[in-house]
Amino acid sequence: MTGPDDVHGEHAHGEHAHGWREIERNGAKPFVTWVTYQRPDGALVRWESRAHRKHHNRLERGGASTWWAPGAVAWWIGVLFMTGSACFALGAVPGYLSRVGTRTDDITFFVGSVFFTSAAVLQYLEVVNADAVGTDSPGRGRVRFLTWEPSRIDWWASAVQLVGTVFFNISTFAALDASLDAAKASRYVWRPDALGSVCFLVASELAFAEVGHRWISWRPRVRSWWIAALNLGGSVAFGISAAAAYVVPDSGQPRNVELANLGTFFGALGFLVGALLLLPERTDRPSGQSLAPTPISTS
Repeated sequence: MTGPDDVHGEHAHGEHAHGWREIERNGAKPFVTWVTYQRPDGALVRWESRAHRKHHNRLERGGASTWWAPGAVAWWIGVLFMTGSACFALGAVPGYLSRVGTRTDDITFFVGSVFFTSAAVLQYLEVVNADAVGTDSPGRGRVRFLTWEPSRIDWWASAVQLVGTVFFNISTFAALDASLDAAKASRYVWRPDALGSVCFLVASELAFAEVGHRWISWRPRVRSWWIAALNLGGSVAFGISAAAAYVVPDSGQPRNVELANLGTFFGALGFLVGALLLLPERTDRPSGQSLAPTPISTS
């Protein structure tokens, strides 16, 4: 297949291979999440943002295995997010704190936040290293580490989520200091936790809009939609947890400890299941939604 000289990143839906004609484009406004092209042979093909990124990425070095592919960046994203989610869920399990003590419980959350950030870094790199549109063989071209691509919804989603994980790093690390009074705990623990939760909520809605091609969608037969929906639900739960964990100045105590733990547990559970589904998503055979290589039927 003949590909463009330099079509990747934010240009993926704006330029196309020689002889290809754009027929239609749409998505969650103002972003473009899918484009239909007509090839020189008359066949129609459809590029979709998430499907193309997941199946045509220059960082991919993995094999065909779903559950064991340490050479695949998408596999590591799933595994790292699962590990981080498991740590957050464990830390919020009723009885875990009383069994292991406050120090170990706080360390559990901090370790989980580090895994979250590791996964978010790889997720951002996956986004900015999507192969050129029309490229058959993944792994071509120079690896990129930092870009400015504000027209891409996936760029915003990955960047905002990465910032959110850093806020969680700050929050969980500060919580390790048992000497913090109520005012300092509110400033160094609760505030970055709340900001991280907001970032996760924004990023999850952007990812949900990308896969659903509109801001509100219902696509239960699509695995990617379930991943985005579970992450969005998890982010809502994290937001509820952050609101419940607000330290009341008069008492110096969280507003609702039980609700905070419950929100964290169910939020982490949502992310855990969503991350698990990332593994089979990587090896799902493209159903003709991706630009390359399968034409979509016109019958």
